[in-house]
Amino acid sequence: MSQSPNSDTTTEGIRVLAAARYVPEQSEPDAHHYLFAYRIEIENVGEASAKLLSRHWVILNADNDREDVRGPGVVGEFPDLAPGERFEYVSGCPLTTSWGTMEGSYQFERADGEKFDVAVGRFFLVSTITELPVDAP
Repeated sequence: MSQSPNSDTTTEGIRVLAAARYVPEQSEPDAHHYLFAYRIEIENVGEASAKLLSRHWVILNADNDREDVRGPGVVGEFPDLAPGERFEYVSGCPLTTSWGTMEGSYQFERADGEKFDVAVGRFFLVSTITELPVDAP
């Protein structure tokens, strides 16, 4: 059984699907610059509303060099998801190697002030994947 390059995780009623693709037209392999686009779908499959506050990414390249990226919201937004609602966005990640991985977490807050972390499972940045699969998030 082969492992999917995508991820699909659910934490505290928040489902996160992630998939990435290589962007050859914005990459320069001879200069060790590889750009990847990734798409995230966040869906509230739980029974209570939750608002995304911040993100934390752990990015590893093929040389096992680690970069942690933290910040408020995602792509300048702070989606507040009622049960059944979803939010999608696309962003990018540069690497100095032709492949790597991303994983991390989002911090959410419920209406009652309870904060909790939602896992984003590891997904792969691979220079041979130039299109997002049809069944990807």
